[in-house]
Amino acid sequence: MVSSKEKVRRKKNASGSRKSSKKRNGKKTKSSLTKAKGRDAKIKPGKGKDKLRKKSNAKKKKRKTTKLDNSTLNFDSTSSSNNSKASSKKSTDSKNSTTRTRKDGSKSRRKEKSVEKPANKRVKNSTLKEVSDSNGQPYKPKNSNLAGKSKETERRLRANDREYNSQFKYADNYIKTSKYNLVTFIPVNLFEQFSRIANFYFLCLLILQLIPIISSIAWYSTALPLIIVLAFSAIKDGYDDVQRHVSDRKVNGRKSYVVKGGHLKEEEWSNVRVGDTIRMVSNQFVAADLLLISTSEPHGICYIETMELDGETNLKTRGALVDTAEMGDDLDAISNFNGEVACEPPNNKLDKFQGKLQWQGKELPITNENILLRGCILKNTRWCYGVVIFAGKDTKLMMNSGKTKLKRTSLDRFLNILILGIVLFLVAMCLICTILCGVWEWTTGRDFTIYLPWDSAIPNAQNRGSEQVAFISFLSFFSYVILLNTLVPISLYVSVEIIRLIHSLWINYDEKMCYSDGEKVVPAKAHTTTLNEELGQVQYIFSDKTGTLTRNIMAFNKATINGVSYGDVADAFGNPIDPAMARPIDFMWNQHFEPNFKFYDQKLLDTTRNGVFEVNEFWRLLSLCHTVMPERDKGQLVYQAQSPDEAALTSAARNFGYVFRARTPQSITIDAMGKEEVYELLCILDFNNDRKRMSVVTRNSEGKIRLYCKGADTMVMQRLNPSTSRLLIDATNTHLADFANIGLRTLCLAYRDIDQPFFEQWIKKQHEAAVSLDDREKKLDQVYEEMEKDMILLGATAIEDKLQEGVPDTIAHLAEANIKIWVLTGDKTETAINIAYSCRLLTDEMKEIVVIDGKTEEEVEVQLKHTKTTFERILDVPAATSPISSPPRVEIETIHDDDFNPHSYEHNLVNPTVVEEMERIPEGDGVSLVINGESLGYALTPRLEKTFLDVATMCMAVICCRVTPLQKALVVDLVKRNKKAVTLSIGDGANDVSMIKTAHIGVGISGQEGMQAVLASDYSIGQFKYLERLLLVHGRWSYIRMSKFLRYFFYKNFTLTLTMFWYSFFCGYSAMTVFDAIMIACYNLFFTALPVLAMGIFDQDVDDRYSMRYPKLYLPGQFNLFFNMRIFIYSVLHGMFSSLVIFFVPYGALYLATDYNGKDLNDYATLAYTTFTALIVVVSGQIAFDTL
Repeated sequence: MVSSKEKVRRKKNASGSRKSSKKRNGKKTKSSLTKAKGRDAKIKPGKGKDKLRKKSNAKKKKRKTTKLDNSTLNFDSTSSSNNSKASSKKSTDSKNSTTRTRKDGSKSRRKEKSVEKPANKRVKNSTLKEVSDSNGQPYKPKNSNLAGKSKETERRLRANDREYNSQFKYADNYIKTSKYNLVTFIPVNLFEQFSRIANFYFLCLLILQLIPIISSIAWYSTALPLIIVLAFSAIKDGYDDVQRHVSDRKVNGRKSYVVKGGHLKEEEWSNVRVGDTIRMVSNQFVAADLLLISTSEPHGICYIETMELDGETNLKTRGALVDTAEMGDDLDAISNFNGEVACEPPNNKLDKFQGKLQWQGKELPITNENILLRGCILKNTRWCYGVVIFAGKDTKLMMNSGKTKLKRTSLDRFLNILILGIVLFLVAMCLICTILCGVWEWTTGRDFTIYLPWDSAIPNAQNRGSEQVAFISFLSFFSYVILLNTLVPISLYVSVEIIRLIHSLWINYDEKMCYSDGEKVVPAKAHTTTLNEELGQVQYIFSDKTGTLTRNIMAFNKATINGVSYGDVADAFGNPIDPAMARPIDFMWNQHFEPNFKFYDQKLLDTTRNGVFEVNEFWRLLSLCHTVMPERDKGQLVYQAQSPDEAALTSAARNFGYVFRARTPQSITIDAMGKEEVYELLCILDFNNDRKRMSVVTRNSEGKIRLYCKGADTMVMQRLNPSTSRLLIDATNTHLADFANIGLRTLCLAYRDIDQPFFEQWIKKQHEAAVSLDDREKKLDQVYEEMEKDMILLGATAIEDKLQEGVPDTIAHLAEANIKIWVLTGDKTETAINIAYSCRLLTDEMKEIVVIDGKTEEEVEVQLKHTKTTFERILDVPAATSPISSPPRVEIETIHDDDFNPHSYEHNLVNPTVVEEMERIPEGDGVSLVINGESLGYALTPRLEKTFLDVATMCMAVICCRVTPLQKALVVDLVKRNKKAVTLSIGDGANDVSMIKTAHIGVGISGQEGMQAVLASDYSIGQFKYLERLLLVHGRWSYIRMSKFLRYFFYKNFTLTLTMFWYSFFCGYSAMTVFDAIMIACYNLFFTALPVLAMGIFDQDVDDRYSMRYPKLYLPGQFNLFFNMRIFIYSVLHGMFSSLVIFFVPYGALYLATDYNGKDLNDYATLAYTTFTALIVVVSGQIAFDTL
């Protein structure tokens, strides 16, 4: 029970709290005090009504109660509400609580303080028990910090109110990427290293060696190598962590200016909190993820560079909300800004954001265009203000800096199996020696105890009975585990990592893979060191088309408008001529023309000047429907576009007289044939990979509302008005097919007139969907569907995207190396097929090219089964597929550089089956498959995916058209899961990231679509042609070098260990070693380390010229011929034979031998040094012999 004195003290505290609150707010505040009785007292809902006093209206209004999902919660003493009254309940122990009403001016804020705590202290969240919504029902907060251990599903915050935001316990802005400090470095690092099975195994061996009764080898024979391995890793980890500490201090110490009480206060980044408003200036890093509220630029626009986020150097634009942009640089208005944000929880999606702002009675949608992410740099903008939404570890930059999933190679998995087998072999040898030790001690050893007494540790040693012999045998097992532990190589993994690191450096510094276009230099880069040898075993390549096989530099080439095709060049008699021989149109009449723009069909310019309605609307659409930003560079109009397609189309409209001049969040200004036109921008219907179209809704100066849409023909054609002329549709489709047949990229254009009542109803639905936090994209798509229908077809554009240099030769050489190439593109089927012919992916020599285009699952199933039957008949499947299903076998390979013959497998590979299998690989006269995205969706269903895979893997080339990023990843995963083959994905854009991450190996190209593909990849190159050298030279070398290294590494270790094993038969199975402990310790670290490492780093069976000239040299890696179970067993047998010779030849030579003085040479030291010398010479000589 609470004493009366305590109650009086609490009442005084509550009174003081209320007084201090009144003093701060400058307003009188009514309150009602509910006395708590006992420890189970709860806060009861207050009966007072919240009242608002606005500047423009002195009348008092009853506050409208809203759902707690969209309003602020009052949490005991820690919350203060500006918008609504929340009734709350709370279970506390012997506590009194208050509920009060307030009068709130535009700048005042209600403060609630606990009765128990002083006014200047915060109540911990642990005291919060239960909160009721406006209906009196218990409410469970969505935030993880209030809802217990559940994951945060929604973030809520209030601008400039740290006290309110502190209750959620959001992460602060302090960053810690380091792992250790001075105290924890040694214990934590040792724990991490001994968590590895190999290190733990040798630690156990070291502990056994410290037991004198079972150890015949000095402890340092294991300790020295183990310490060196641990020290090497610890130094590397320590150095890396020191760099992280330095980086953390530098980042956390950066300065920001936080708005507080109408003034700017300088704060370190680490002291910034969620809800703070920050002022930034040009060239300053963004401290946290911010909601942009105002900028120095007109219409709330600012420019940012996202190099640290996605590697892109081109400037991007972001915009403040129209309602908040009006605050400008007014510190008083900004410090009084009390908007409440509800948004998605922290995540790693850099290109998406969903949220809403509640302010001044409005709900405003927040998108990614209103967000500045931590790590961006403010550019070309004098200042801007932003409210912190995510800080510290919750920012998208930090969410993306987590550990990526480690890709393990097939070699790593095979090594784990081998190590397990070696351990079992070691145990078997130890058991053999243990049994023989017991037999020897029982039959012979116990009779010599007068000369070789048993250890005192043996119980009742004087009895010399079976119990003692069994105990000795038991001890000898552990003695032999120690003696023969060299069978499990302690330095194997360290050596492998060193070799892989050097192999990666060979790639990074290969000047022949360095691309330069005169403006920038792009070297090849290995982002990982674990996949180098996997590059030499690739069987499937999955490639994007645009920007990967092509340059992604778009040029407006042709168009069809109102059923008339433009772009073909003809002479005076109407005969077609080569554009290269024609003279381009003179655009000098246009003051905004671009000198580099070329178009040859004068007919299109004439119809444009003649004012043909459809032609004018065609150009007007291209000048309005886009997301391009105009800039001024030395007085010249320059466009900043996020995609090359938009840049090309906007540029074409500009040169034909429809110049895009300016953009604001509410309007677009164009110059139409010299006349300025300003359009109100009512709504933008964004493009995405699922919609495959973009639209804008505009209102012209006459008040007429019109929708302009551009997108893929499959999307636009099915949304046309039913009254559209069939002749127009057929003519346009014919032109589209013609354009696609010559490899051009096409887009359809359409428009729709909108009446005012329909638009008013539609925009309300659009706003409701835009402020939704659940399935916002799905709801927006549904609303967009209502607008994008009954459209009128204008025509289509055709853009040329030329092949990259060297692509046809690269694809031909990779195909000759038995690498199957699949192209996964979003283009039309005709365009993809034409590009495939251009790059020699499809050839006239192919026996069959089948197109799968079924509209239903049943049609696709019939087509796939028929195609499978056809291919089996054409190819004679058992012969054609045997290389995949039954890999050829080989015992050992020895390809030499001298007298090189590209067809010399008969001389280099022992097993004749290899030659037969390789000769069965088709020489480019196989079959190919083309499938569109709709049919692919059915083919990837569980019922049909096996049939599709069977058909596709028979083909030399597969082309998947109209595919989404998800379908790309699913195709790669299908092959990866079902085929024992190494897959490689290569692309240049964000839509390729999923398939790059899915494949065994991901390669990114530094192209025109940013750096997201490069950042997600394992390797990056400047152009597709460098993939040939990456695989056929570096991949092949890495695989052969690593295979030889492992073969000889196991060989030399088995030779050493079995030599000591043979000596056991001549020392009474006492686990006595034939070599000195220091010799054993230095064997792998010094005596034999360098030759094997040198071979693994520098060895070349043929130089790079031969590797590129004869692609079939790549085949052995695909079938893993140089290191497999047969090769490993051969190495073991080779080591066993060598050990027999190394031990028994010196033993036989020294047995009963004497020197010229008659001195006996048959002593331990002579045998040990003779045997060890022979061991070093034989092992090193074998490596030299095989690499000459």
